[in-house]
Amino acid sequence: MSVRSDEFLLEPTTFDELKGWGDDDPSGLFDAMRACHRHVTEAKPYRTGSLGLTTTDLLPLLEAAQDVMPESAADARAFFEAHCRPFLIRRSEDRQGFVTAFFEPEIDVSETADSVYRYPFYRRPDDLIDLDDTNRPANLDPSYMFARLRDGIIDAYPDRGEISAGYLDGKGLEIAWAKSKVDVFFVHVQGAARLRYPDGRLGRITYAAKAGHPFSAVGRLLIDRGELDRATISMQTIRDWLYAHPDEVDAVLAHNRSYIFFREADVADPQAGPIAAAKVPLVAGRSLAVDRLIHTFGSPFFIRAEELTHLDGGKPFQRLMLALDTGSAIVGPARGDIFTGSGYDAGELAGTVRHDADFHILLPKAAAARFG
Repeated sequence: MSVRSDEFLLEPTTFDELKGWGDDDPSGLFDAMRACHRHVTEAKPYRTGSLGLTTTDLLPLLEAAQDVMPESAADARAFFEAHCRPFLIRRSEDRQGFVTAFFEPEIDVSETADSVYRYPFYRRPDDLIDLDDTNRPANLDPSYMFARLRDGIIDAYPDRGEISAGYLDGKGLEIAWAKSKVDVFFVHVQGAARLRYPDGRLGRITYAAKAGHPFSAVGRLLIDRGELDRATISMQTIRDWLYAHPDEVDAVLAHNRSYIFFREADVADPQAGPIAAAKVPLVAGRSLAVDRLIHTFGSPFFIRAEELTHLDGGKPFQRLMLALDTGSAIVGPARGDIFTGSGYDAGELAGTVRHDADFHILLPKAAAARFG
């Protein structure tokens, strides 16, 4: 039996029918699942998305993973086969989903501004507040999760253009200063970065909040203007265009009104990914950013993209992943962003991922009974 809503369609299937499942090794997910379990039991549950999967639904799976140390790929797959049931998830009658990828850049920075290091990464401002249905003004779209509180009045926070023009100057919110406004912009898109200071020290910033405005892709703007080709667009081609057109950079970047604020984070383990929205470290190649209005963090997804081959040495991408992050551009039930890791090489991998993909969500068996 299929389950249909205005947002998604769920179709039950079996692991035997899951193409590529038998070739995957999901052993690398167990540490992340244990970290999710610690967060939801010691801090707070994850917010339930409109799919209806709750933290309570996920707990039996997360608890069962606590002491599991699979000795082989087959053992790891057997764990999920014993505890979950796969469902194809898609939007309405559109069978395939779509994946992109993201990474953690490494950026040269300084603790102080000078003629070279001129472009700041900002902490969250004091006048930025969280919005919900109880305090959101009627003139702000429900998608706005943040706004400005000023003199008792809640209104839209200044956008990218206004902040870049100096709205936050003099407030002491700068974490560090970068050499390039283009580099800063792409860190905003990725949501995290490693910061390399002149003395060799390595720091990290990760997402803290946003100004509230919707994400608008500058790549789409450049396509619409005829500057870039839709068939070959990538992070690299967008970056190259921006560097080649310095007089147009400000206007193009301001097209994306969304603005990201950061917090400093430890780099205790250089091999570990940044801590993202699910409050656990991201795992390269196994962490997926999803639409958090639909999906619940900690949910496992099996993603298969036939034409996405450069992440797996020429083979189709087919991996079990864990929903651990979200993003303004990640909208829909079968839309995901694959975390490829940290540094330059990870960026080269991420920048060209724009592929159709099949999305299967693995529902814990007790919860699966509600969906067919």
